[in-house]
Amino acid sequence: MKSLSTLILLLVVALGASAQIDTSSYAKERQEIRQLLRSQGPGTNLDCTDMIAVGPKGDISFTRQQWIEAQKNEKLVFKSVSPVPGNEFIRIYDGTTAVVNLLINVNIVVNGSDLNIKVRRLEVYHKTSGNWCRVAGQGTQVDEALFPVSTNNKP
Repeated sequence: MKSLSTLILLLVVALGASAQIDTSSYAKERQEIRQLLRSQGPGTNLDCTDMIAVGPKGDISFTRQQWIEAQKNEKLVFKSVSPVPGNEFIRIYDGTTAVVNLLINVNIVVNGSDLNIKVRRLEVYHKTSGNWCRVAGQGTQVDEALFPVSTNNKP
């Protein structure tokens, strides 16, 4: 029985260690992505030519132009977008792929009315010819009544 308990404990520890999120390797690339996230604003194009975007209502766009048209159809105008400090999780793979989970403050106009919301984003970036571009992105509005936002989230 004691050896079974020891085995179970070792498995739990091993699984916990393998589930850790690497947020420290590739420091240079991580900083490049962080700078990219902070410099984006309305009209900024960070997208690769083969970017795919999924909108908050499940719509999918296979080009930047389709994504812009989807926003027009929903009568959305982005006024500002800014990351919420402490809510950016950047993972780099092989120095050329970045998977980013982040929380952003979004100020938009919908049907002529101002709206301030928080959105959780999942974005994938690829580095080619020394430059990063976004190959995929998806955002979901945060329901803060159900999921209060903390500014000190840690993986």
